[in-house]
This record gives sequence, C-alpha cells and structure tokens, in this order.
Amino acid sequence: MSDPDEPLEIAHPEESGAMRIAIRTAAVLLAFTLAFTAFMSSAWYLTAPRVAASAQAEKLRLIGEVLAPTLYDNALLADAITLPPQTVLGLDEDTRLFRARKNGAPVALVLEATAPDGYSGQIGLLLAVAADGRLLAVRVTRHKETPGLGDYIDPKKDRNKARPWITQFSNLGFAQIPIDQWRVKKDGGHFDQRAGATISARAVTNATRQALAWTVARRDKLFALPNNARFTDSSEE
Repeated sequence: MSDPDEPLEIAHPEESGAMRIAIRTAAVLLAFTLAFTAFMSSAWYLTAPRVAASAQAEKLRLIGEVLAPTLYDNALLADAITLPPQTVLGLDEDTRLFRARKNGAPVALVLEATAPDGYSGQIGLLLAVAADGRLLAVRVTRHKETPGLGDYIDPKKDRNKARPWITQFSNLGFAQIPIDQWRVKKDGGHFDQRAGATISARAVTNATRQALAWTVARRDKLFALPNNARFTDSSEE
C-alpha cells in the first residue's frame, strides 16, 4: 500500500504524445536511412563496372595519343608496374608505368613525368619511349600556362594544327639528337620555342630530356619486372 502522504505521479497526456511522436519520427528516419543506404549500395553495385570501363577507356584514349594501338598486342593496362616517387621525373607520388609488347617482344614503355618549372606551375607529361631508345611521342596532360601564349605546349591549344609544337620530339632519341642538344634553341639546343613563351617550352623540353634519359638507362629492368611489381632503383637520381 502506498503512503497516503506521498503524491501520486500522473502522466500528462502532452508528454505521452510527445514521446510517441519522437519515437515515430526516429523510426521513420531509421527506415529512410536504411532504404537510402540500400539504394546507394545497389546503385554502386550496378554502375561500378560501367564506371571502371569508362575510366579504362579514357586511360587507353590518352595513352593512344603517344602510342598507337597497332604497335602492341598485349593487355597494356594489365602489363604494368608501380613507380615510387622519382625526383628526376618530377613525381612526388606513386604512378603506374605500362609496358607495350608485340608477340611477346618489348615495344615501348609509357610513363608520366612532371615539369616543375612551367611559367604558371607544374606541367604534367605522358611519354612513350620505344624499346630502341626513341621517344615515340610526348603529350601534356595538365598545365596552367597562359592561354594564347604558353599553352601552345598542348596540341589541343596549339594554333598550328598541321604540326603542333610538341610533335617535334616524336621519334627522336639521343642517337638522333645528342643529350646536350636536347634543349630549346634559345639555350643553345635543337628544339624550337615560340617567341614570348620560352619558359613553357623550356620546361617541357628539359623534363622530356630527363625522363627519356632516366627511362633508357633503366629500360631492361623496367621491361623485366613482374606485373604489378614495385620498381626500386639503387642508382643515384
């Protein structure tokens, strides 16, 4: 029996109603969260293969600008190794190097490099180096050079569509142009630059020379490493 002097606690209808509303709201939010999570998971599962295929196609398209698909018959994106940061290549993070082969024989190496000293910052490059030491082609993949002035390093922006500036490096190696001549003409070298925009051309030319020399010196090892191996270099950079 309760103490007659103890006051009875009476549940107010307002508090009971508020509690029910809070519980119902929490249940609705939980159901919505679970449904949204399930939807997003299903969407990712269904679209992931298409996204991956699209990314692969874009990568092959970019590589195709420096290496013609007819030159190799292997699964290029699968025949690759990891390059750790390389100071001489201007790389401060891991990148992938791809090996092109035909009938099992080495054809070319495709790799990235960065020119750190463009007029407006870094200039990203993609190069294809043939097994015989020639630079098959080089393309600019990213830059912030001045529009209408230094951006001619990118063939998409070069007004000379018949012979873009960057194509002058194609199919040349140190057997054709000695390494000490692999500079712009303003610096006493072989390669042209455009008036008023020498810095951009110099940055690309010097970075291309360094990347070509680095690759040629390590060519055999780069081709010989197992797929997905991580390259290590004991020589001085």
